[in-house]
Amino acid sequence: MNCPLCNHEKSVLFHKDARREYKRCPQCALVFVPEEQRLTPEKEKAIYDLHQNHPHDPGYRKFLSRLFDPIAERVQPGAKGLDFGSGPGPTLSIMFEEAGYDMALYDIFYTDDPTVLQKEYDFISCSEVVEHLFQPGEVINTLFSMLMPGGVLGIMTKLVIDQDAFAGWHYITDPTHVCFFSKETFHWLADLNGYALDLFGKDVILLQKPVISTRADIF
Repeated sequence: MNCPLCNHEKSVLFHKDARREYKRCPQCALVFVPEEQRLTPEKEKAIYDLHQNHPHDPGYRKFLSRLFDPIAERVQPGAKGLDFGSGPGPTLSIMFEEAGYDMALYDIFYTDDPTVLQKEYDFISCSEVVEHLFQPGEVINTLFSMLMPGGVLGIMTKLVIDQDAFAGWHYITDPTHVCFFSKETFHWLADLNGYALDLFGKDVILLQKPVISTRADIF
């Protein structure tokens, strides 16, 4: 299987446990689960249906503020945003709306409206989503194309540290997690597309599109 992010042909075994194998791409450093070991869409959605995140839960809002705050520092109220992968209980979009932003939603299982993917946005938020993507290269390429010049893609996902930490990592026990990014992966994405990269804490990544695009296609 080629790397689902950069399409490189020679990924190598990074880790194996009783559940799955995990390959690592030597070009972009993405760690991913081979296609034949992923869940069917029906089984994947059944797990998401069990999520109990509530938009008025202060603890959940505090968690999401780790992504909300750095985006809000860079994008003025009134800007147009997309919450991509908003899930069964959209909350981040509500937080942005409360702060004066104009928000759209997209989720392949819960808000599957392709028309929102044909518009441009000042920012796109993507909280706990990229680890679930079967085709991250195609999706991220689409998200980049929807950003206005100077626009921001904000991502929250846990990052791969090294092989030893990966072996005991709770994040890989979730069967819906199939792609695992590292700082190296995001540096590769930023460099390839000419985006500015900012990392916040252990799991928040901001990629800002240049005002004059120097973007290269991932494939």
